[in-house]
Amino acid sequence: MANDKKMVEAITSMEEDFAQWYTDVVKKAELIDYSSVKGCMVIKPDGYAIWENIQNELDRRFKEVGVRNVYMPMFIPESLLQKEKDHVEGFAPEVAWVTHGGLEPLQERMCVRPTSETLFCDFYARDIHSYRDLPKLYNQWCSVVRWEKTTRPFLRSREFLWQEGHTAHATAEEAQERTELMLNVYADFCEEVLAMPVVRGRKTDKEKFAGAEATYTIEALMHDGKALQSGTSHNFGDGFAKAFNIQFSDKDNQLKYVHQTSWGMTTRLIGAIIMVHGDNQGLVLPPKIAPVQVVIVPIQQRKEGVLDKAFELKDRLSGFRVKVDDSDKSPGWKFNECEMRGIPVRVEIGPKDIEANKAVLVRRDTHEKLEIALEELETRVAELLEQMQTQMLERAREHRDAHTYTALSLEELKDIADNKPGFIKAMWCGCQECEDKLKEESGITSRCMPFVQETLSDTCVYCGKPATKMVYWGKAY
Repeated sequence: MANDKKMVEAITSMEEDFAQWYTDVVKKAELIDYSSVKGCMVIKPDGYAIWENIQNELDRRFKEVGVRNVYMPMFIPESLLQKEKDHVEGFAPEVAWVTHGGLEPLQERMCVRPTSETLFCDFYARDIHSYRDLPKLYNQWCSVVRWEKTTRPFLRSREFLWQEGHTAHATAEEAQERTELMLNVYADFCEEVLAMPVVRGRKTDKEKFAGAEATYTIEALMHDGKALQSGTSHNFGDGFAKAFNIQFSDKDNQLKYVHQTSWGMTTRLIGAIIMVHGDNQGLVLPPKIAPVQVVIVPIQQRKEGVLDKAFELKDRLSGFRVKVDDSDKSPGWKFNECEMRGIPVRVEIGPKDIEANKAVLVRRDTHEKLEIALEELETRVAELLEQMQTQMLERAREHRDAHTYTALSLEELKDIADNKPGFIKAMWCGCQECEDKLKEESGITSRCMPFVQETLSDTCVYCGKPATKMVYWGKAY
């Protein structure tokens, strides 16, 4: 029995050390391994399978709103990067440069893409001529490189996987509409598929994307009370278009600049899933994103007919992502491994169950055990997975709401920031100086100005001047 428990005991409890708990889970659930390439990670099959499910679901949703996939080069010539000054300055500290091709120094150094705005702009400048060419609704799936000083698996690494959408429009109104549409696609995906509630809103000018007119974000609250920016959508206006001379002839044959947007989600979503739903036994995966939704564990599998029955049940559950654990490990070890890997439903079947025409179903999220008649198997598994998906979202929302606080004074805000991890709702005058001071004195940053505004008071929480916006503040990853 001691060996059976070993796998679970190897996880540090989140109450003891949340950062170590997180590291233990990503390692022991075999999502990643560390690499000899400093600051980069190896995404193992189970981790990549989650990313594939994210990819597939997001890609389907993108195509439903007219987006098509393309692919751009991974290198950006320095001269191209320099065309948009604000953008370059925003990314300069994180850029990785290529200076040689083989043994020969390059005439012009190239950066490995930290993002692809400039490449898309260069392409659009050649590809867009008339209003008939618009809108351009493109996305690419790729990796990007940002030379981060401190790294954590999935949350921050020097190379990470993501998608980046880049669109071009004839009018400012169309660009704004697309910016908000894609943010809502992200938010709905997080809530419906990842069972992760998010706050939708606009970033302050201090926190917006380099070169953007406005940045919109979805913010999620992790189990430890820290926020995680989970997806962003940017309205570029015509700033990039003017820098790159992206013009089109409108219906009156007048030359006009296009209006652009950009939006992205990354592998940090996997980190979010872990930190929103995980527990001290390991991963807890929402059924819709789980690579394996059901695992069948045969009990006393060497006895005649047990394995056959397990595979028969697998065939019956072919409408789900299902596997049979027929390894030679003990049932206790298998149960622990299923829990560690976050598989939503476990089916236990042994000689006595077969004789009684029954099976035992175990939920990963609540550990609830259900004894069911075998003829009900498909129906009960489907019901269970649906219940889990719904209830995991409800629990995550309850956790977020219970850790969302209101501060009406600076003293109250500082006290909450020091003693109550979570979101802090407070009024703001719109002045960056107040925003900077709040970060300096409390360690919090503005997460977003939510679309759904509340008037908590008439004055800024920092300076006492008339307040214009209610802001979600918090400590963040």
